[in-house]
Amino acid sequence: MIALQAAVVSHERLQPAATAFASELATRLGCERVAVGFVEDRFARVVALSHGALGDNRTESLRTIGTAMDEAVEQAATVIAPAPADLPPRIILAHEELLRRDGGSVCTIPIAVRHELVGAVMLQFREAAVPSPERVDDWEHAIALVGPVLYFMRHGELPLMKRLRNRLRRAWAHLRGPAGGRLRIGLGLAALALAVLLAVPFEYRVGGNARVEGAIQRVLVAPVDGFLKQSLVRPGDLVKAGQVLAELAEQDLQLERNKWTSELAQHENAYGAAMARADRAQLVISQAKADEARAQLALVDEQLGRTHIEAPFDGVVIRGDLSQSLGAPVQRGDALLTVAPRERFRVIVEVDERDIARVRLGQAGSLALSALPWDTLPLSVSRITPMANVVEGRNVFEVEAALLSQPDKLRPGLRGVAKIAVGREPLLWAWTHRLTDWARIGLWSWLGH
Repeated sequence: MIALQAAVVSHERLQPAATAFASELATRLGCERVAVGFVEDRFARVVALSHGALGDNRTESLRTIGTAMDEAVEQAATVIAPAPADLPPRIILAHEELLRRDGGSVCTIPIAVRHELVGAVMLQFREAAVPSPERVDDWEHAIALVGPVLYFMRHGELPLMKRLRNRLRRAWAHLRGPAGGRLRIGLGLAALALAVLLAVPFEYRVGGNARVEGAIQRVLVAPVDGFLKQSLVRPGDLVKAGQVLAELAEQDLQLERNKWTSELAQHENAYGAAMARADRAQLVISQAKADEARAQLALVDEQLGRTHIEAPFDGVVIRGDLSQSLGAPVQRGDALLTVAPRERFRVIVEVDERDIARVRLGQAGSLALSALPWDTLPLSVSRITPMANVVEGRNVFEVEAALLSQPDKLRPGLRGVAKIAVGREPLLWAWTHRLTDWARIGLWSWLGH
């Protein structure tokens, strides 16, 4: 362990340090090759190979090694190929590709830092023998100690920021030098023009994500407990008022009806016998039971009449694909279908709580839908919901707006972005007012009064 750490800390940069670590590990373990890689843009990228130059990192071999490292990182476990019989099954497609090309055996161990998998180390052996669990444990301990050191060395190297910082330093020196006179004049004029531009008021708009809904949405629910027998429509289908949309199975209700019909007949017969015997007590009991059976029979007949789910008005089905649920049990009150009128829509705009105070009824705006990005639709605010909802960690108010024009392609459920014009403000205020508001609240909270 100490020798591996010494091989790493004897270098200041990641590339030679990772190469030294890989080479030292390959020598001590007798590996044919050791590769070190780190996750970059969600995929592992090889940064060092043992006893050799890395090259441009674009060869097929390095891509296969990176894919194998991805398998270990994605599964958060050490991957060995050929897979030992006593270990849980793993996905080893990339490892098997390495074996087909190079032979031998492969062991890939992830690098963990602060409970996060940041890379992996691959060990390739010429022999095809399966390593013992004790040896694998020793390898994992070594990589657990040295891997984070390599990661922090990589994290400390920011070449892009260094280049940017050097470029800014050279530009500043040039600006202050004798040759930067014209540049200073140009920057001064640009700053003056920008100041004038920021002082001129422009139309200020607020808004957020928006969705198109039917002006009326009717949810059709299961009227009784039962099983779904038939579905006659799917989302997107046009329906007419009174059209049957779905049916529930009637067998259970028919059996229930037969039961109460039979009991009613029995009680009526008992009623007649009691009347013939002038048995007044039995007469009253039979009459009461017969009335109960009639009530239950009427209830079953009413439920049988509701097994056909009908459209309440002309419209379009916007939710509820029951074609894959035929025969499934449903309970009374379960939502089955949602129907909305086809020609009447409303827009729900999610306005951030920081902007809701500027929204007023009747303000104009525009809507850009993802399905119609080049056609903005005019709208007018018609209602402001007084309660806030939490959406993706933000408090938003739902503002209802009416569309002033409705194209034929408009459908319920479409989503996009809406903007509402709330006044005219300078661009400088529009760009910085949220920051100043946040600073004002933070200062007030910190002062405590």
